[in-house]
Amino acid sequence: MADDKREKGLALIAKLFGPPTGDGPGQPEPLGRYTVEHLFGDVWQQDDLTLQERSLTTCTILIALNRPEEMKVHFTGAKNIGVDRTRLVGVIAHAAHYAGWPNSMAALRALNEVWPE
Repeated sequence: MADDKREKGLALIAKLFGPPTGDGPGQPEPLGRYTVEHLFGDVWQQDDLTLQERSLTTCTILIALNRPEEMKVHFTGAKNIGVDRTRLVGVIAHAAHYAGWPNSMAALRALNEVWPE
């Protein structure tokens, strides 16, 4: 079962973010295993949301938490699975009213860095 979750997780990570490059910081155990097997091999595999809905939800949470580095990763992932830029801008504008203007401005900078207009 863990092998199945690992394979599903690795496949989804590659779909969202591309093949691993080795450029980023490695994740020590057990965090790497949790990320691949639990987060992407189980949580992201549920049928309650589509992959695009899950991606947009993740982006929205990262905007609310003001996590620009993670936003860049997940904005790229959203692009890779067919979320159009206009939808991300819409999410950023909507989040400004609930999570604050500074968070949304940081999100716009992150989006423009990885996906310029």
